[in-house]
Amino acid sequence: MTRIAAVLVRQRMAQAAPPGVDPARFLEAVAEDTYEMVAGLELVTPVLITSVPELEEIVWPGTEVITIKDDEPLKIILERLKVDQAAVISADAPDLPPLLVGKLFRELGRAEITVCPAENGGAVAMACALPPPTWADPDLDDERIVTTLRSQAPGPRRVATTPGWHRLRTPDDVERLDPGLEGWESTRALIRAR
Repeated sequence: MTRIAAVLVRQRMAQAAPPGVDPARFLEAVAEDTYEMVAGLELVTPVLITSVPELEEIVWPGTEVITIKDDEPLKIILERLKVDQAAVISADAPDLPPLLVGKLFRELGRAEITVCPAENGGAVAMACALPPPTWADPDLDDERIVTTLRSQAPGPRRVATTPGWHRLRTPDDVERLDPGLEGWESTRALIRAR
């Protein structure tokens, strides 16, 4: 079975940069930290999906980089992936524990789509078998993504959830980052330097 873990970077994620931090550098830092976490996972291939130009430099050599339009729907993006299963992780979750990505894949044993909900609505990540279910039109920024997907599904058990996490969507969200967690070095260094 082939699996990828794809980090999804959209331009609007830069708006969470705290005061005194360049939004472009902030976006690059959070994307790099999220990618580094994904690249360290076993049994999955890391991929970068981005609407932001010149982010290729944050990935390891040989990593596939898929360029998208900033508003390209996730359903269309998933249809472009050629593997058995994929997890898509929002790049604005630089301190996401790798264990939560593993749980997404594990839940696919009993559901067609699994969602890691985000605090304050939306999702941090989701996973599904590919090609994606025809009934699903997921959007990680949908405030009620689990409810939406369950209403689209032929049955509610087709959509599973894992424990949730947080995303950095506003400058205040930076306070949610846990200094005790490993990882997120680039974001940590940038925030400390301001």
